[in-house]
Amino acid sequence: MREVIVDTETTGLDPRRGDRIVEIGCVELNNRGLTGRHFQTYVNPERDVPEEAVRVHGLTQEFLAGYPPFAAIAAEFLAFIGDDTLVIHNAPFDMGFLNAELERAGLPVLDAGRVTDTLAMARTRFPGSPASLDALCKRFGIDNSNRKQHGALLDSELLAEVYLELTGGRQQGLELSAGPAAPGAGPGGVRARQPRAPRPHAPTAAEQAAHDAFLGQIPNAIWLRKPGR
Repeated sequence: MREVIVDTETTGLDPRRGDRIVEIGCVELNNRGLTGRHFQTYVNPERDVPEEAVRVHGLTQEFLAGYPPFAAIAAEFLAFIGDDTLVIHNAPFDMGFLNAELERAGLPVLDAGRVTDTLAMARTRFPGSPASLDALCKRFGIDNSNRKQHGALLDSELLAEVYLELTGGRQQGLELSAGPAAPGAGPGGVRARQPRAPRPHAPTAAEQAAHDAFLGQIPNAIWLRKPGR
């Protein structure tokens, strides 16, 4: 089962008012494991980048001018995500920008039905608790110390870890039968149990004598009474 974690950085909050994508980052999960394959590109937004946006992601208009516009990287992006499930934190935000860019490039938009929204998942699982990416990293003990600013690839890598925790943890993706079987292992890689000889439990003569002497010091010891008395 292939899933693609997706994150974007933008010039602002609303693609309907002309805000554009400035970075896309994706990482691939296969059978609930990170494969190491990723897609990342900066995007020339073909407009200015407001200072408040630069404070979030650090990407200036001058830096982005050296990168291609979205239309030039759209085919590569679409090839990477294929038809697989997209996992996005606050999916309406990123999907709004991606579909606005695809429409602008004259390409079909992405179907919202193929998207898993981790923000909605977190709010359902932890109602009333903070559900930002940073808050979820803290909750699950995921190291996000390198996240000084937002970055699409770094954030998608962190989100992959969060997503695995939200959906049951990494143990669901373990291949229990993988690798060589242990010596003496039976079917399924389980080591056969070897019976152990019973240990002797009867007291020695010296132990029995010491026990009898101890009981003799106890007045009317119940262990020395005859049955029925």
